[in-house]
Amino acid sequence: MKFCAVTALSCLLLALYAAQGHAETQGMSGVVHISGSLVDTPCALDMSSADQAIDLGYVSRSQLMRPGDEASPVSFQLRFVDCQRASGSLLSERTGNLVWSAWQPVVSVAFLAPADEDDPRLVKVQGVTGMGLRLTDALGRDVRLGARGEPLFLAHGNDTLTWQVQPRRTTAALSNGAFRATVDFRLVYE
Repeated sequence: MKFCAVTALSCLLLALYAAQGHAETQGMSGVVHISGSLVDTPCALDMSSADQAIDLGYVSRSQLMRPGDEASPVSFQLRFVDCQRASGSLLSERTGNLVWSAWQPVVSVAFLAPADEDDPRLVKVQGVTGMGLRLTDALGRDVRLGARGEPLFLAHGNDTLTWQVQPRRTTAALSNGAFRATVDFRLVYE
């Protein structure tokens, strides 16, 4: 009987000690990695645009029977926030014309990716052969991999720019399977 009374008394004292905030409970731990960049640009790229996953779904082989055939395009956007009223100007690498505004920022986007061996205008895909990915801007102009795109105006406040990605048949033998590609992009302001 003496043992039970001592144990009960010990449990009561431990409970009072814990209630006063003196008890520690060990649990799981982790790490939070924080990064960012301090930049001097007229607009900021929305965080949701910086790293995107675009699902082209199932591409039917019947859409890509002959070289040059294309499957349905899928749109993707780059979203810009906090665009300041600022003058902007960029020289078009395609036309040589100066694109400028006294009150709107101007941006050019360069898309960087390995080119398809059979059609260097297309993004190379991994996992299948006979197909590459065509990138176009909102006006249907082909993106030239590694080169700056046409200068585009950005509205004050927030703005969204749109491009499309589209599977396109090349001259190589067409194989079935899952495919993937990675495309980096760089924003150019002047």
